[in-house]
Amino acid sequence: MDKRKFSFTIITIIVGLMIAIQFQTVQQPIIRDTRDTWQLRSDLNQEQEIQSQIIKEIRKYDKILEDYSKERDESKETIVRETLEELKVKAGLTEMKGPGIKLTVKPLFDEDVLGNIQENISADLLRRFVNELNSYGVEEISIANQRIVSNTIIREINGRTKVNNAWIPNANFEIIVITSDPTKLYNRLQVSRAMDEFAIENLLLEVSTPINEVTVPAYDEQIRVKHLEPVKTGKEGN
Repeated sequence: MDKRKFSFTIITIIVGLMIAIQFQTVQQPIIRDTRDTWQLRSDLNQEQEIQSQIIKEIRKYDKILEDYSKERDESKETIVRETLEELKVKAGLTEMKGPGIKLTVKPLFDEDVLGNIQENISADLLRRFVNELNSYGVEEISIANQRIVSNTIIREINGRTKVNNAWIPNANFEIIVITSDPTKLYNRLQVSRAMDEFAIENLLLEVSTPINEVTVPAYDEQIRVKHLEPVKTGKEGN
């Protein structure tokens, strides 16, 4: 085969391949969106509904987060309020009711029998009796309507006895005690030396039988708190 025939053969093959490629391109036209207007509108509406549903879901979860945040804030406020009320109860700043006993302090003998008698119950006697009641595990005590709390001071000034900042009458006043087991307290007081100690000061200590509900008043004076500092927050408070 000479060079001319070889060149003609190569050219023929190339031309044949080009014709075949062109024919294939004509047979496979570019795919176009053949959907009609109604179908396009239907698909658009469907997409819009999906988008609307997504927006509703987002708003729903936003509302849940908002409610949760509000509930959390209210919960904190409730906890603070409950803690404050609990602290008030422990500090004696609220009136308390419960089972207990009433003790009445009266003159044992009048002046016609003994002449010059003790004019005032001593602060020392009251302090010893309060300590004795506390040793029995009582919950609340009031003396002549004065609530006994942790910072109560029982003192004697110029021959008269004060509880908190109130003068205690010479006689005929009540000591009210709240306890979970008033019967047990009643039995203990029956054999207590307190009766004799009151009698030494010409005072009669009458103990009532257990009562289902007695009332002790709230502490009505200002409680002064010393040596406290605010809690530091942030890195310094860790």
